[in-house]
Amino acid sequence: MPPTPTPDTNIYTPRQQYVLLIVCLVGISTLILIGLGSYITAFLGAGILFVVFRPWFVGLVHRRGWSRQLVAVGLLVFAFVVIILPFMALSLMLVDRIRFYGQDTSQIMAVLHKIEQKTGYTFTNEQSVRTLLQQAVSWLSQRLPSLASGLLHFTVIIGLMLFTLYFMFIQEASFLRGLRRYLPFRPSTLHELGDSLKNNVNANVLGQALIALVQAILTGVTLRIFGVPDSTFWGVVAFFMAFIPVLGTPLVWGPAAIIKLAQNQTTQGVGILLVGVIVIMNIDNLLRILLARRIGDIHPLITLAGVVLGVNIFGILGLVLGPLLLSYFIVLIKVFERENRIRQRLRSGKPEQDLLPPASG
Repeated sequence: MPPTPTPDTNIYTPRQQYVLLIVCLVGISTLILIGLGSYITAFLGAGILFVVFRPWFVGLVHRRGWSRQLVAVGLLVFAFVVIILPFMALSLMLVDRIRFYGQDTSQIMAVLHKIEQKTGYTFTNEQSVRTLLQQAVSWLSQRLPSLASGLLHFTVIIGLMLFTLYFMFIQEASFLRGLRRYLPFRPSTLHELGDSLKNNVNANVLGQALIALVQAILTGVTLRIFGVPDSTFWGVVAFFMAFIPVLGTPLVWGPAAIIKLAQNQTTQGVGILLVGVIVIMNIDNLLRILLARRIGDIHPLITLAGVVLGVNIFGILGLVLGPLLLSYFIVLIKVFERENRIRQRLRSGKPEQDLLPPASG
């Protein structure tokens, strides 16, 4: 006869307690993520910067014995001055100029009317152009973190990101140990995920940023040489467009060439096309070859689909996080396949180690 439960006996079985514990953890985690809202980008940005600057931190702190606090503060100052401030300036310049064109569409309409005269088709009007530009401003305001909800919101995001990054460096050992302890993966899987993270950050932050900068400079200089107004502004636009695979900078110098041709400036239009096709487009392939050993090897399809996915979810950080999500998905699919093969081998009495990948450094 089972013992009669006393009033203070827990009514749940051990298995029920275990399931309810998981439910509570998931529920609380969901509430935390919902409460943080748009501030999630600060933690994601800190993680990306940690991967970018960690080789410097390891070299200065672990190899040369410099002060951990001093190096962490120096890296934070470097990130703010070299990365955050220029990016904020470029974002503000881009959106402000689009707002200007959205309020004064006379220049754009003059060009469109000339194209309509050349082609014989009427395909737009001033109201539709104004609406399109206003939608572009709204879209950019949602995607660029520096313009999300004003100066206070931006300041809080940057402060939270730098604060998080500082403690990730100061408590580096416990942070990495916590990842290894609490992530539900084998050590070999953690190595694969770590390699995927490095490859994506190298390819979509370091390598692509350098390529985008070179293409933007070449685009701005080309447009200035051939007499395109606001060449500096369009160079900034080219920097952002260069992150989009396949399309990229042709979205900038292509319309500029068409406009020049529509204005009967054949020499300038053909010149822009020749420089764009021969130089600007091929500089991407040339730099990727030169940087192939240092940037991650990410398939262009993963980058393209990841950018489309990531920007809609994470804003401008989606340029990195989108391809990373797809790469992680592919890695986990491979892990799932390998785990199933391991289970089958174990059932047949064969050793598990035969199917585990070699651990990377």
